[in-house]
Amino acid sequence: MKRGFWVALGLGAGATGAILAGRWGKKQANRVAPQTVVREAKGGILELGKLVNESIAEGKRAMDEREAELRRAYDVDAAPPADDPAA
Repeated sequence: MKRGFWVALGLGAGATGAILAGRWGKKQANRVAPQTVVREAKGGILELGKLVNESIAEGKRAMDEREAELRRAYDVDAAPPADDPAA
């Protein structure tokens, strides 16, 4: 009786381990599947593009603020006209 119990327990543990290992293996295979890698790379590229656009917008805003600050400091009202040869 004892031997049968331990054999059944060992078979159950082995089967459970095999099932869990199989599920884990499939999950890992899906993580590195080409479609998944492409989807994650696309998301990363889109995020990078968004960050670049935000950085450019922030730089332009800071540039405009600094220009306005300098114009106030030197009493300059506006930029000279584009057709002004003195510019």
